[in-house]
Amino acid sequence: MANTESVDLFSPYKLGKFNLSHRIALSPMTRCRAINNNTANEAMATYYAQRTTPGGLLITEGTIVSLVGNGYPCVPGIFTDEHVEGWKKVTEAVHAKGGIILCQLWHVGRASHHAFQPGGQAPVSPSNKPISSRWKLMMPDDSMAEYPPPRALETSEIPGIVEEFRRGAVNAIRAGFDGIEIHGAQGYIIDQFLKDTINDRTDEYGGSLENRCRLLMEILEAIVSAIGIERTALRISPAIDYLDAIDTDPLGLGLGIIDRLNKFQENHGGKLVHVHSIQPRIMAAEEKLWSEDEGAHLLKKIKRAYQGTFISSGGYTKQLGMAAVANGDTDLVSYGRLFLANPDLVNRFKLDAPLNKYNRALFYTHDPVVGYTDYPFLEEESEGNA
Repeated sequence: MANTESVDLFSPYKLGKFNLSHRIALSPMTRCRAINNNTANEAMATYYAQRTTPGGLLITEGTIVSLVGNGYPCVPGIFTDEHVEGWKKVTEAVHAKGGIILCQLWHVGRASHHAFQPGGQAPVSPSNKPISSRWKLMMPDDSMAEYPPPRALETSEIPGIVEEFRRGAVNAIRAGFDGIEIHGAQGYIIDQFLKDTINDRTDEYGGSLENRCRLLMEILEAIVSAIGIERTALRISPAIDYLDAIDTDPLGLGLGIIDRLNKFQENHGGKLVHVHSIQPRIMAAEEKLWSEDEGAHLLKKIKRAYQGTFISSGGYTKQLGMAAVANGDTDLVSYGRLFLANPDLVNRFKLDAPLNKYNRALFYTHDPVVGYTDYPFLEEESEGNA
């Protein structure tokens, strides 16, 4: 059912304790610019500040909660005091422009390589199943390689993963973030536990849907107990098969997660900041398990089941975003590549102005300017054409 009052991307929204002036959010995107000790820097502060609007929501790139959780070169962390100090530059820059910023907490699990792991150990996962050769990872020297077989976590090690997420959340608040988003999507460690074609455990973290959701719910409980439910959000992707993260019943998985979240919120007397989910259309056509129509239908069911704010992302144009909000299919829309190439995306959408084209070849370079903070604003284009 469509919303009874007319709303669109430019309608204000009450996001928990935050007052948003519009419904266009910056989606988390790995950018690989934390070149020194996985520490956020001035270039990153400039990048996020460029994309800040008063009352606008930003979600950071995935931010690793431990060295074991790393699987990409030059990504930021949130597990040392140095990391906290680095991120303060970012949060202060965003808050100075009136924005709201959440830190996305990330552990890649099996989506890593010995080269990223302490002591050259194998990456960890719920099982020893490797990611297939269909997928490649970027090595520390920027070459591409296949994913190695992971090591299945012992049951006794899993509380340590929970603690890393809890510590990351506490550090994020110390760094000045308004809250955190748990990365429970896209084939990383939480999603690996959730998806039944990866998780073949026979302990209390495998088998039934209840057991496969256990790690997620334990992380959620630990973080909410530490920083509050009003500062905690979650990203999921039940219908995405990125990095071979496939579930045989994605709708059942998605609704099962949502049912647990609704009960969790009721038990804690409050709402999560949001649940954030991804459209299957982000995948190339030959890589999809589901058609766009099937994927959109699945997300609509999940959105309608969730008792709280829902954010959708994945291949949205302005027109698709306007329609999704107007039809009640989502509350907010997060934009990735369009926001990457258009730091003033909100203004361009308002004015129906032309958009800069993104340069895919520069997505993951480590330059602090090129392909990062050098995309022009509208007024800069006008001056250049004068």
